[in-house]
Amino acid sequence: MSTRAPGMDHALYPFSAMPDRGPLAWPGGARIAVTVFLYLEHWELLPPDDAVRDPRFRDAHGAFTPDYRSYTWREYGNRVGIFRLLDALDASGLKVTVAANAGACTAYPELVERLVARGYEFAGHGDHATRMLSGRMTEAEEQAAIASALDTVARTTGRRPTGWISQDYGESTRTPGLLAAAGLDYVVDWPNDDQPYPMTVGRPFVSIPSQAEWDDVQLLWHRRVLAPRFPGIIGDALDRLSGEAEGSGRFFGLHLHPWLAGMPHRFPHMAAAIARVAATPDCWPATAGDVARHMLATPAA
Repeated sequence: MSTRAPGMDHALYPFSAMPDRGPLAWPGGARIAVTVFLYLEHWELLPPDDAVRDPRFRDAHGAFTPDYRSYTWREYGNRVGIFRLLDALDASGLKVTVAANAGACTAYPELVERLVARGYEFAGHGDHATRMLSGRMTEAEEQAAIASALDTVARTTGRRPTGWISQDYGESTRTPGLLAAAGLDYVVDWPNDDQPYPMTVGRPFVSIPSQAEWDDVQLLWHRRVLAPRFPGIIGDALDRLSGEAEGSGRFFGLHLHPWLAGMPHRFPHMAAAIARVAATPDCWPATAGDVARHMLATPAA
């Protein structure tokens, strides 16, 4: 039986224990950088047969074909729910990064126009909510999927994204390198830290933590946490991160999906969570691109 040397299982970034790092300074001496991630997604009624889908949302027995049930849940977010969230975000003063898939940018030009008018940043989010990047794809297929998604977002918003948020965390071992080669500055897929960190993919490139523990879908849909608990969970996370940020800043990202967070019975609790983020003392409201640019311009400690 062969043995493997101690260390990381891959070369995408070196291991870094929090106590061994140099200080991370945010603009204005802020203790914590905060970003809202708003998801703009299109769900296909009939995805291609070879599409890789998140099994947590997939009907394994094929009972729903076309899957109008899942389609209409998601469509509610783009027809109704997103406007509730926009009202709360408008009142908050927070910065927003839109995880936009190509299908949504094409299907909902009115929404794209509203989000662009608000000055929101757009990040690439794949083709559709029913297709993930995967190691089952060839390198050429994955590279083409990334390029197509970025080109569509650029064409419909007027600005090319500088970052990427994978659909349902789907990646291959090639993905970070392909994103960097496509000219992007950051990826928001890895939930392994409370600070952004550099990845070793051939050019300067940043991993911004995708803190799935307080993603609305993770908590309210998959783990079935009751919506009234959501603001308290967000507050607990912010209090802990801010308290630990003495001398070295932390990052907090709030991930919101309109089809879930925009439902009438959940929205009051989502609005309370947004307000709690906005009221955090000594915070730097930033887009993911702002965070990445700050990290890339800051010499490693």
